[in-house]
Amino acid sequence: MFTDTHCHLTDDYCANDQLDAVITRAADAGVTRLICATSDANDILPAIKIAETHDNIFVTAGIHPEYAGMNPHEYITPDVLAHPHVVGIGEIGLDYHERSDNRDAQIKLFSEQLEIARESGLPVAIHARDADDDTAAILTGVRGVMHCFTSGWDLAKIMLDRGFYFSASGILTFKNAAEIRETFAKIPMNRIVIETDSPFCAPVPYRGKTCEPFMVMETARVLAEIKNLQMDELETILEQNTLNLYPKIKQ
Repeated sequence: MFTDTHCHLTDDYCANDQLDAVITRAADAGVTRLICATSDANDILPAIKIAETHDNIFVTAGIHPEYAGMNPHEYITPDVLAHPHVVGIGEIGLDYHERSDNRDAQIKLFSEQLEIARESGLPVAIHARDADDDTAAILTGVRGVMHCFTSGWDLAKIMLDRGFYFSASGILTFKNAAEIRETFAKIPMNRIVIETDSPFCAPVPYRGKTCEPFMVMETARVLAEIKNLQMDELETILEQNTLNLYPKIKQ
């Protein structure tokens, strides 16, 4: 089985009764487990509702830095954290690419959610864009994954030493992503998982289209080439990595 470790199943591409078709296309491609990440706090409960009706869907509950200024404790409640299908906190982090004028508010939201993760013991899924220094300074005392990792080897080394995993997205397949492929070539295979970040970052040959979980197989194929692995070997390793990253899946 392959797992799409980060997809957004509460977005518009899954609306109007399309969710079952999206899940079926993924299963037909061999992607039989999906982890639905939340960005908007108002998507947390809808994501949990999806997971409650699908045994193979799990949730990471978090608030993206674009919503800086919100109080995460109002949404990431003890009941949410205790839910059997909520396996992590995410996506959370910092994004200075879209805006940096609210840096303090982003850091506050990020820090508060990291504290929730520390108290709950759940791993985190981290969004970091043009914010490597602050991310490295703040991101301590937790375990988790660098979601859709596109930063360089310098940040990778720091987070490897802190026990983090790194998620390869469809960006790995892009022609202009040679540096990212070089970074993933250096990252130990037992620290890598894969994702689509759907509906974003559709891989080659689907670039420009709405991304779906089934497309994670294209990222898997490129990763297999980088690591000189057969697809069945990669599948076994990624499955173990996913369960190590999100141990609550096994409970």
